[in-house]
Amino acid sequence: MSDTPLPALFERQPAPAIDNSIRQKSVSIVVPCLNEEQCIGEFVDWCREGLKKAGRSGQILIIDSSTDRSAEIAEEHGAEVLRTPKRGLGRAYIDALPHIKGDYVVMGDCDLTYDFRDLKPFVDRLDQGDDFVMGSRFKGYIEPGAMPKLHQYFGTPVTTWILNFMYGTRYSDIHCGMRAMTREALERIHLESQSWEYASEMVLKAAKLRLKIGEVPVRFYKDREGRLSHHKRAGWLSPWKAGWINLKVMFLYAPDFFLMKPGWIMFVLGLLLTISLIGGPFPLFGIGLDLHSMLLGMTLTTLGYSAVQFATLAQVFYNFDPKRRRRLAGWLTYNRGVAAAVLLTGVGLLLNAILLIHWIGVGMLLEEISHPALFGLMLLILGFQTFTFTLLFHMINVRYEAER
Repeated sequence: MSDTPLPALFERQPAPAIDNSIRQKSVSIVVPCLNEEQCIGEFVDWCREGLKKAGRSGQILIIDSSTDRSAEIAEEHGAEVLRTPKRGLGRAYIDALPHIKGDYVVMGDCDLTYDFRDLKPFVDRLDQGDDFVMGSRFKGYIEPGAMPKLHQYFGTPVTTWILNFMYGTRYSDIHCGMRAMTREALERIHLESQSWEYASEMVLKAAKLRLKIGEVPVRFYKDREGRLSHHKRAGWLSPWKAGWINLKVMFLYAPDFFLMKPGWIMFVLGLLLTISLIGGPFPLFGIGLDLHSMLLGMTLTTLGYSAVQFATLAQVFYNFDPKRRRRLAGWLTYNRGVAAAVLLTGVGLLLNAILLIHWIGVGMLLEEISHPALFGLMLLILGFQTFTFTLLFHMINVRYEAER
């Protein structure tokens, strides 16, 4: 046998790498269930039909907290069932996360109000690169009687407008129960809400995390004969409670809207007003500015400074943009923060020491407060705020860096 090596044409070549981007993505339908034995069997059948039409293999995972036969019926129709205590809709999805197998996750209600036979539009948008796809009843079809008029013409449009205004989004229906996302997006959203507010948390975090967001029209049907919605089961106050807790979660994740921009406006205006009065009173457009105006400026400055600091701490705490947090940490170093605090405090003490010496020199009989001394008092306050902000900022940042 010849020892001559084979020509290069016949040399063993490494196997080509598999491009996961062209692999067909699997789908997990993940839906909570609470006493839906009237609908759950047909719902699972709808899911199987929807997967077939979308041309995908998939998992149908029911998170069940029922006291009736819902779990048994779902299993009889081929669904996987995760039995959990009754702890809220948001908690159901948190419990389900370790059990999700698919690349894409479709969420919704199992009461046959959303048409899970039509999954393909969601899957297509995810295939095209969207990370988070919301259903929209208002762009689709709402069966007469399916949505109370209070929800259809007031509650949902108003809360949708509020969220869009606060977060700069363009959703048309933030309370639509049918939505889909990649598994990676669901993990990044890091759902924390335990109850109804999970819906708003998802849509606002998708915006904060700068996920690629899409919307598709869906059909929304009224309840089957003899079935009461969970809102009706809980009483007439239930929709109002759900609306309030959804507003609450919108506010909790919006430090920029409530604190950052208003804070900068107050800080700049207040500082300009205060500095302009260090030398004493003066008229402006026929209005005399004096100590009362300086006190207003000091108040605006300190409140605005606090607002900006709290907004920054909230951004670091939520850590929606880790790169931005690290940039801030590189600029707002501990040494710089402490140095700024010492400088502000030192100048403030110096101005007030001058006042104190003068006050003692004239026999403690000053007839009016010194304008520079008031400015010094403000600097003392800002120095203390700077020091405490520096400590809190780096406490939070160190924790994230340790976890990373």
